[in-house]
Amino acid sequence: MTGGPGVPSITVIVNTYNWVPALNLSFRSLMAQTDRDFEIVVADDGSGDETRQLVQKLAAATDIAVNHVWHEDIGFRRTQILNKAIEASRGDYLIFLDGDCITQPDFIRQHRRLAKPGYLVTGSRIMMGPDLSAELCARGDVDFSALKRHALRYRAGGQLAKVIPLFARLPDAGFRDYHKFTWRRVKGCNIGSWKRDVVRIGGYDEGLTGWGHEDVDFVFRMYEAGIERRSGTWATEVLHIWHKMADRSKAEGNWQTVMSRIQASSRIAGGKVK
Repeated sequence: MTGGPGVPSITVIVNTYNWVPALNLSFRSLMAQTDRDFEIVVADDGSGDETRQLVQKLAAATDIAVNHVWHEDIGFRRTQILNKAIEASRGDYLIFLDGDCITQPDFIRQHRRLAKPGYLVTGSRIMMGPDLSAELCARGDVDFSALKRHALRYRAGGQLAKVIPLFARLPDAGFRDYHKFTWRRVKGCNIGSWKRDVVRIGGYDEGLTGWGHEDVDFVFRMYEAGIERRSGTWATEVLHIWHKMADRSKAEGNWQTVMSRIQASSRIAGGKVK
């Protein structure tokens, strides 16, 4: 895995926990990328043997380098397993992707296009409904040509939250760059950042356990370190597979921790953000 002059080598870190059909779709969508100069590191928060077997099977079926990083299941420890995956990564540029997200065929190419020194890219997602999610999980693969042909029908039936990002791409221009910090539209399922910047801030805060807001904290601490934010909207959208909500009992405590940091920031006047 090598990048040419000015072109970053990329590691895609796929976070997963005990959902084999979703991980299978996410993995296969990465295997179908038009830009194949990347590696995959699976950040596994304690899944069982079925996940290990799937990763081994898919790794054997592709020429893309795959590394499975696992730790024991003793609760929701997303931040810790992500940091272990960061340590294991070899790319200059890291793309964080949740294992319940399906990438469009140009996902890597678009992230590579938007990568810029001194910036991170926050991508977005297209929410899928339960029927389409179940259909794709049962099928075990995604035909993007067919998906696009039927996109309006899926949209009318409530199975796709939006369809234009399946067809349209906007250029890399100034409108993508945020000029002040905001926590809005930060989606931890789709973030691109230079590894040197991630290492500089110490990765994810392992004190934030359970579901909630470690992604906002990550982007904020990048901002504090002088790393600006770019929008990946209309370029890097992923399809998010429907699932029931995770346990959010720790979300409020995590949010209070993050907000306390923001309010104490010397870069944000009065700690006021949107």
